Amino acid sequence: MVAASSKTIVLSGYYGYRNSGDEAVLQSILSALEQEGRAAGTEIIPVVLSVDPEWTSRTYGVKAVHRMKLTEVRNAIKNSDGLISGGGSLLQDATGLGSIPYYLGIIKIAQWMGKPTFIYAQGVGPVRRKLFRPVIASVFRRCEYISVRDVESAELLRSMGIRKDDVHVVPDPVMGMALPEGGDPQAGTGSPDSSDSGKLPVVGVSVRFWNAERTELAKLAEGLASLSRRIPVHIRFLPFHFPGDDEASRFVMDRLGNVAEHGSTVSIAAETEHPYEMLREVSRCRLLVGMRLHSLIYAASQEVPLLGVSYDPKIDHFLGRLGSVPVGTAEELDPRIVASQAERLLLEDGVWRKSHAPKISELKREARIPAQRIVELLESKG
Repeated sequence: MVAASSKTIVLSGYYGYRNSGDEAVLQSILSALEQEGRAAGTEIIPVVLSVDPEWTSRTYGVKAVHRMKLTEVRNAIKNSDGLISGGGSLLQDATGLGSIPYYLGIIKIAQWMGKPTFIYAQGVGPVRRKLFRPVIASVFRRCEYISVRDVESAELLRSMGIRKDDVHVVPDPVMGMALPEGGDPQAGTGSPDSSDSGKLPVVGVSVRFWNAERTELAKLAEGLASLSRRIPVHIRFLPFHFPGDDEASRFVMDRLGNVAEHGSTVSIAAETEHPYEMLREVSRCRLLVGMRLHSLIYAASQEVPLLGVSYDPKIDHFLGRLGSVPVGTAEELDPRIVASQAERLLLEDGVWRKSHAPKISELKREARIPAQRIVELLESKG
């Protein structure tokens, strides 16, 4: 279909930092907007606010401007048809005081300019400082469309005075991300490790530093080592955020012991440029053991059995939508349970896929709803 019109939309989020999860959010939103725009006969022209606009433009083939250069941001919004804020955990004060004022400020600039603003599948909270709550409510009330990625975010917004009917609960955008067909060069083509010739089941592992004592990582290493003694496996570490996750992965690797004597092997993925590369890594796994939220979402989207280790309520929320619970938490993780659950899923992966396929299909379908609504709203404004 030839586009009858075009709409320029500015995307605000945690983009350009090369965090695989947040970059996957960006890719997912870009893909969904393109597809929904094409279906509606409207060309969607994205402009991304990025900390590294040159890299973002090169990686995604879109226009990007520096997120911290106010003049560039203002000009991008001024010349646009609207602003999308999301997804990810943008409006929270757990990681510092700067996040909420920054992202609300970007939305407010668009609203001052009379541009429609859209909240795209955000995870809102925690918001521990009460002074932020009325400001969030004030900005959100002027948004054309609000969607959040879990019920808890919706309830938090309702506690701030946002009407229930104005908040739509949808899956994380990454649930809608699919691997490109036909060998896209950005998607990666090599196997995880050719040394095993694909003979061993690949167990993907995504970890991060959380507890200062790193007790959960030590216990996870013990569980993985126990698994490798039960079943020969290829333990493949998948760092989602460099350099931190790479260092956390090597911390666990150093504590696995000599798994080779039991017929197992260990490897670690190199830093990836594009989310498709990591998604392909996950697609090759027979099992994914993850702390990072988006490692679990990647696995679910590819129907790879998964075990989540919870360090944040967002992990529990996502697993709950799949009808699952964490295998343990950052505070309490039993290596014996990790090993036994992992062994069960490796032996019964077909059972897991069959039982979870309907829910995964439903989440993928729902993940596209925000893009559909935003395209409809942009079109309605002529």
